[in-house]
Amino acid sequence: MMTLVLVFVFVFGYLFISTEHLHRIDKMIPSILMMVVSWGLLFIFPEYIIQWLDPSTAELALGKLGFVPDFMGTLPEKMEHIQSALAHHLSKTAEIIVFLIGAMTLVELMDHFSAFEAVQGWFNAKNKWRLLLMLCLFSFFLSAVIDNLTATLVMIAIYRKITEDTNERLWYAGFIVIAANAGGAWSPIGDVTTTMLWIGHKVSVSPLILKTFIPSLLSLAVPLLIAKFLGVFQGENPSSSKPINASGKKELWLGIGLFLMVPILKTLLHIPPYMGMMLALCIFALYAEIKTNRRFKLTEFDTDLSPQSPTMKSLQKVELPTILFFLGILLTVSALESIGFVFNLGQSVQNAGLSTELFMGILGITSSIIDNVPLVAGTMGMFSYPMDHDAWHFLAYTAGTGGSILIIGSAAGVVAMGIEKISFMWYLRHIAPLALLGYLVGYISLFLFM
Repeated sequence: MMTLVLVFVFVFGYLFISTEHLHRIDKMIPSILMMVVSWGLLFIFPEYIIQWLDPSTAELALGKLGFVPDFMGTLPEKMEHIQSALAHHLSKTAEIIVFLIGAMTLVELMDHFSAFEAVQGWFNAKNKWRLLLMLCLFSFFLSAVIDNLTATLVMIAIYRKITEDTNERLWYAGFIVIAANAGGAWSPIGDVTTTMLWIGHKVSVSPLILKTFIPSLLSLAVPLLIAKFLGVFQGENPSSSKPINASGKKELWLGIGLFLMVPILKTLLHIPPYMGMMLALCIFALYAEIKTNRRFKLTEFDTDLSPQSPTMKSLQKVELPTILFFLGILLTVSALESIGFVFNLGQSVQNAGLSTELFMGILGITSSIIDNVPLVAGTMGMFSYPMDHDAWHFLAYTAGTGGSILIIGSAAGVVAMGIEKISFMWYLRHIAPLALLGYLVGYISLFLFM
């Protein structure tokens, strides 16, 4: 009963988000509302919960937690388990939110010093399709190093300096989501899911790259080849004749270096990515404050000095609705995960007699609807294959690239959706078919050459 109700809440909220272009209500509102309703129902009606997924082990716990009707568990016991699960998921979500705030602020600080205008010369293409090709390839390799979420933020800031056409920017954003997710799928630090597989001793670095690089590249190459024949990418690129501002080169390299520092700190010192991103932000903010050389006088204490600070300016530009939307989506999915829906979905497909490879393929398409993090976490608990088994490489590819099929299927897509105001239906009509075709071609190549 509870499962059906929460699924209904998710589907209804999902449809409301996807039709934002019709009712003109910001997608943040239904996202936060369905998060509150989902967890509120769990707290109000714990007696209707028939199973529970232990967030620490990703295993279903039944009678021992008091969620089976014939078990005489006390209400305080049930409430304690729900509260601990919410705290667990909130802490994991907060890590992503803090990382996102740090990355978005750092990008805005770099933009304050015209860093992305300096990089414009790297993408000085006269042809629109060639510009798209250059942007996507750069995003593909950049996301493998700094992760797909951060790469998307950086690339959006870059192409915004190149083109001012709103329609073209939507198309560029859609393709960059595909490129960033594809680039993150073949790197152990390029996506949260591949990092989970790496840390969980399911894959090692070299086999992961060797097995998934070509399929990931194909998942991007196919949409790019089709884009060559689309009208939006025909003709000359007017921005190629614009003068290039090279004054922000120092800030560009400093910012890129700080972004690269985050995965290095994670690999060498085991510092969580969100902590590394906060450190990167602090270093750049300190540089920014020193460079602007702000001077305070006693006579100025009554005036508003915050606009003089590049850090304060950058924080004011951070897309708070996007962050809240992200919070709502992740915690709503965690509610579905907590009642075992995600786990049972995977078990049902597995029990249908499907091969592991086909199961992973379906899982990738499912990740375009439901967040790939709980899907991967649940799948890791379903199988006992040894490290570097082909199944784990299939999982890395499908979970990473499958999120591109829908705009809300990946962190990169959610961020692009918020920043560029991409509607769910626009992405579904224009980008989703290309992403799905690329996903299938990459999957077939992975299947044939394993």
